[in-house]
Amino acid sequence: MSRPASERPRPLRIVSHLGVMVAVAAVMGVIVAGLAIPFAGVLGIGARNVAQSMEDLPEELETEALPQRSKIVDGAGNVIANVFDQNRMSVKLTDVSPKMREAIVAIEDYRFYQHGALDLRGTLRALVTNQASDGVVQGGSSITQQMVKLTLQQQADTPEERQAATDDTYARKLRELRYAIAFEDNYSKDWILERYLNLAYFGDGAYGIQAAAETYFDKDAADLNVRESAMLAGLVQNPSNYDPTNSPDRALQRRNVVLQRMADLDVISQKQARKEKKRNLGLNVNKLQNGCVSSEAAFFCDYVLKYLADDEDLGKNPAERRRTILTGGLTIKTTIDTRMQAAADSAVAGTVFPTDQAIGGIAMIQPGTGAVRAISQSRPMGADQAAGETYLNYVVPQRYGDSNGFQPGSTFKLFVVAAALEQGMSPYESISSPETVSLDAGSFEVCDGEYYGSSEVWSPSNSTTSGTMNMYSGTQNSVNTYFAQLEQRTGICEPYTLAQEMGVELDNPETEMVPSFTLGVSDVSPLEMAEAYSTFAGRGVHCAARPIIDIADAAGNVLKTYDDQCEQVLSENTADRINDILRGVMEGGFGSGLQLTQPSAGKTGTTQDGKAVWFNGYTPNLATAAMIAGANEFGEPIPLAGVPVGGAYRPVSGSGFAGPMWADAMRQVDPILDDEDFVPPAS
Repeated sequence: MSRPASERPRPLRIVSHLGVMVAVAAVMGVIVAGLAIPFAGVLGIGARNVAQSMEDLPEELETEALPQRSKIVDGAGNVIANVFDQNRMSVKLTDVSPKMREAIVAIEDYRFYQHGALDLRGTLRALVTNQASDGVVQGGSSITQQMVKLTLQQQADTPEERQAATDDTYARKLRELRYAIAFEDNYSKDWILERYLNLAYFGDGAYGIQAAAETYFDKDAADLNVRESAMLAGLVQNPSNYDPTNSPDRALQRRNVVLQRMADLDVISQKQARKEKKRNLGLNVNKLQNGCVSSEAAFFCDYVLKYLADDEDLGKNPAERRRTILTGGLTIKTTIDTRMQAAADSAVAGTVFPTDQAIGGIAMIQPGTGAVRAISQSRPMGADQAAGETYLNYVVPQRYGDSNGFQPGSTFKLFVVAAALEQGMSPYESISSPETVSLDAGSFEVCDGEYYGSSEVWSPSNSTTSGTMNMYSGTQNSVNTYFAQLEQRTGICEPYTLAQEMGVELDNPETEMVPSFTLGVSDVSPLEMAEAYSTFAGRGVHCAARPIIDIADAAGNVLKTYDDQCEQVLSENTADRINDILRGVMEGGFGSGLQLTQPSAGKTGTTQDGKAVWFNGYTPNLATAAMIAGANEFGEPIPLAGVPVGGAYRPVSGSGFAGPMWADAMRQVDPILDDEDFVPPAS
């Protein structure tokens, strides 16, 4: 993330100009003593002492890059959210309206382009004008001096530095003047004015002229007219006092002072000044929202920020990465498809209400790339628990959303099928699957030998049908006793490892690598399951979920590209066979009422205790996991039975509850998906 040396701000080295020092020293005890440095005259500080003090000051001031807001955008550049510590977007001076430049120079330092670091004539004029005025209307400091002061305040990191940057002392005034001389010596007037306009605070959270133009007039700085420019130029003297959103009368009065000053200096005519003074402020307030809460894709935005907080390229620690994100002026281009996000939001909102004792969630991922297309949940982002709001992101893995997740039920059975096929078993091999089986838990092989609880007897039962089953019929009917016996043959280690390789974040083998693994007893998120099932759609290629395409700096230079992270974890034929099996679920199994116009495959899931229902389905180019889980206001799992969801009592099943929510979302995006078909498995 470091910039090339050629692009870094140059340190300002103070060159000792004897003539400048003598001139400065000469006025210190006469004019400046009563204006900029009040203690000089009182203490009897002479020219020699002032010159010596100037020589004793530090010799360089490095100008750091200004904090700028970052924006999160979709692939087309449409803004999803803005995030910032200071709402600022730096612009070049040529991108600021000429009238704005003229207005700020007129009211703050009308001889800016004629004098050096210190304007003696302007200082005298300000003293005379202000003494004759009811209130201060003109400052004694040059724009360069003001820019130095703002720079020191902006770059102060410690309490001591902040105190030194604001103290009304002789030492501070001298330091600022010396740095001002250095700026004048090293940089052009236009560079100084540009930095000043980008540094200045204009009130109402707007830092810099571009943010001010957007905040008060909803336009770019380049498009500001005379009256708008005059109002903004008047704000920098006292942003709080002249804030037009809180004190429009004072803002109008101050604007008219600036207009008159522009007329007196022949920047505009007296006639134009009189005309503009009669007009109102012309506000079109558009205060920029900060953060994810106000975003139309709030939890996708939140996922993006948490994902970046894990990226060591953005900083050595989370605090440094956060600072990079909030101040770096980054453009974070994401993988979101706003059409898919809208479809997911619509399906979730139409199924589960925010205040229900349940949570609905959908995640969409593109197979073959890992690009996350949508993240949606029924509880909106916010702090109002009574309205069902939360800051927990229930759709993403725990490390990104702080939610423990929910049991996925029978959707885990496909990891056992995949392991069996990889081991060479025939998909048509039959297993007698009665209503209940009693199996020696010690007969289930795990990665380091026998199952940890080897003395137990595991007795799973069917909730659908029983009989002699193979991989096709056992999957279409989701027969528990079939999969318990199939897992006994494969062992638990390979299905467990496959699940990890396909994106399920399993990390506690002692509690997860158990015989009931195939029935989905480990807590997971919809995003993990969408990622895993996208591996089947991708013909065995697993691509890690990623929400970001690239990051660019404020100048548009791409700093980092987030490439696909893909690996072949299943043979193509194994994936093709699973696609064929799950296609049968859609055409003759529990998903038969959920079909799309596109070829699709899917698997239902219902937990043994009825606390969560799932439907994980996909086309060749989009994998979607839909989940509805019972949860109280604290997000703790509770049974769905007897709980009204979406204003109705619904059957606790993956096909009858989560399935319709999945179909609602997928049917909305079906028309925009490319027409593709699954590859038939080899015989």
